[in-house]
Amino acid sequence: MVYCYRWLNLRWLLIVAACLLGGELSKAHASLVDYVRKADDSFEWKLVSTTPTNQGTLYTLTMVSQTWQGVRWEHKIRIFVPANTKPGARMLLYVTGNFNPLDMAQGFALAERMQAPCAILYDVPNQPLFNGKSEDSLIAETFVRFLETGDADWPLLFPMVKSVIRAMDALQAFCMEQFQVQVQSFIVAGASKRGWTTWLTAATGEPRVRAIAPMVIDVLNMPAQMKHQLDSFGRFSEMIVDYTRRKLVPIPDTPRAKQLWQMVDPFIYREKITQPTLIILGANDPYWTVDATQFYWDELKSKDRWISMIPNAGHDLGERTANGKRNFDRALSVLATFARSYIDEEPLPKISWKFDDSGREAVYTVTTSQRPTTVRLWTTEAMTKNFSRSKWEDRVQPVERADGPIRVSISRPEQGFKALFVELEFRNSREQPYRLTTQAKVIEPAKQ
Repeated sequence: MVYCYRWLNLRWLLIVAACLLGGELSKAHASLVDYVRKADDSFEWKLVSTTPTNQGTLYTLTMVSQTWQGVRWEHKIRIFVPANTKPGARMLLYVTGNFNPLDMAQGFALAERMQAPCAILYDVPNQPLFNGKSEDSLIAETFVRFLETGDADWPLLFPMVKSVIRAMDALQAFCMEQFQVQVQSFIVAGASKRGWTTWLTAATGEPRVRAIAPMVIDVLNMPAQMKHQLDSFGRFSEMIVDYTRRKLVPIPDTPRAKQLWQMVDPFIYREKITQPTLIILGANDPYWTVDATQFYWDELKSKDRWISMIPNAGHDLGERTANGKRNFDRALSVLATFARSYIDEEPLPKISWKFDDSGREAVYTVTTSQRPTTVRLWTTEAMTKNFSRSKWEDRVQPVERADGPIRVSISRPEQGFKALFVELEFRNSREQPYRLTTQAKVIEPAKQ
């Protein structure tokens, strides 16, 4: 009877703990959704310029998305419309920060590859704020203010997400007014903090989000990621110093700190993120471990999802070429093809894989619904598990059968570590090449 009593007590404690945790998760979800849906009379937009160019027409809007913590958030939205095209039922919405001169060329490059208009939303977040803080320093400051006050509006990702939702409102109204076209949904994309924003925009349940392409934000399931980063690098990445300096990483062992990470970690919202998803990553990104997808990929709920790992590219996704220049073609081509596939409803090939490193060789077995034009194995080596400065080299793999799995193998390193991923090159309906990949994996020397 004593053992039974103890077991019942333990069982009830577990049930109570689960309920409390579930309550925290529900509260976290509600905080994001409630903030986005909160009425705000600040919202407004207007067309400020129409600029004809050799490539098409550029429209520039200004928008106020909200007033957050007393700060009026102002944005620019640029719509790149190639010649002889106009918006349709779906549009690519790319989210970025401050204006960069490269955006003009890349905006038209994306639109021309898609043969459809695309919009770029700027000033996400509004910055600098709070004594000149911007980017990660600004996000960290708002996290600390949440920990100090408990005010659930403080985490900067919330107004960043709301600005994307309000941009959809502005774009729908603009396209109806300018083109008499009802834009019904959007393919949302963004890199780094804007990739983080992209994940969380999908997590709100906003029905206009047709598909998402988060880039270089390889940190879902944050507690597991930070532990793995420490194990792999021997320290946290220098690129996240704004968070380590403010003692946000490692995650403090307090209820409010845990609530914070539940509020902003897209992994917590994975049941809600069911949209088709393209994850674009740089194989040399110093922010994250190269094999970070292992902590979330299999648990994502989107039925259709893909990875495109860019070799010899860092956080900016520019592939370093032999002459030292950066080439953004891989990232642009796969993003344009992904967006166009949901504008035209022409789904990308379905790809699955299995990885086995239990023997003397590591083996990737890849299955795809469409035969690729080329298969490459990309590999690199390092004495540690930090591959951010390593050079990736490729090996073309013959495709022996049109309808069978593709098997790619690599020997274990004699010392140090190897990283690898398999790349499949396809051509879209306009005969433009694009590349999808497996996850990157790290292998160790054979045990003696």
